[in-house]
Amino acid sequence: MELDYLNKAKENINAAQICFDNCLYNACANRMYYALLQAVFVALKSRGIDRGKIDHKRVQADFAEKLIKRQKVYPTQYKSYLSSMQLIRNKADYLQDSITQKVANRWLYRAKDLIELIERKVKDD
Repeated sequence: MELDYLNKAKENINAAQICFDNCLYNACANRMYYALLQAVFVALKSRGIDRGKIDHKRVQADFAEKLIKRQKVYPTQYKSYLSSMQLIRNKADYLQDSITQKVANRWLYRAKDLIELIERKVKDD
């Protein structure tokens, strides 16, 4: 099951890149958020933290509190990535303002970085 979500995360980050390459920055924000959410869910499950379903707030809190603060599995720089990216996704999906190329590019890079790190750590566990 973990690999299924990791494969979905990789599919979504690839979709985010395609959206970015085609100047679809709002769609890019949406896909990169879900890619990161799925990857973080995998990171949690690989460490025995499983609440049975993906609850956005709980996944964010568990990742920051349990895998970063307590277990120190991931560096503190990633603590707010998922919650920050959700704000960007919310703007892209629900607000009149659009995501800029600069913001999409910055967060696409960050999302790819964390997804790659999660994939390496999960495979090493």
